[in-house]
Amino acid sequence: MQARVREDELAGYERDTLALTATARRWGRRRVTTSAGRALALALPTGSVLRPGGILHVGPGWYVVIEAAPEPVLAVTPKSSEEALRLAFEVGNRHFTLAIDGDRLLVPDDTAMAVLLTRLEIAFTRERAVFVPIGVGHRHEP
Repeated sequence: MQARVREDELAGYERDTLALTATARRWGRRRVTTSAGRALALALPTGSVLRPGGILHVGPGWYVVIEAAPEPVLAVTPKSSEEALRLAFEVGNRHFTLAIDGDRLLVPDDTAMAVLLTRLEIAFTRERAVFVPIGVGHRHEP
């Protein structure tokens, strides 16, 4: 689990980072390598979600902060609040996640999402952006 210490309490320590996509921030058991090349083994409790800005680990003279890595997304700037609500409903109904980025809504760049947006006649662009979903969502996949 993420360390229960604030970054301002680590003055004088070397700051290291671990950049992960939204999906990777939910994987509890794996080996990772930080931006400084430190190898860590994660064994987080089931259901854990690493939060961007959270301190993952404090070592002797160094610590690791979670960062959100840019990833492929579909970006929508809704024309109205009705369009935004419709999109949020349809995305949630399919158990996908949604992120808010200013006046834009972001969804994972997935074939099913592209088909949905096209069918709903909602304009979107494909981009790479930091994706920090609201809620958890889940997929019906093995």
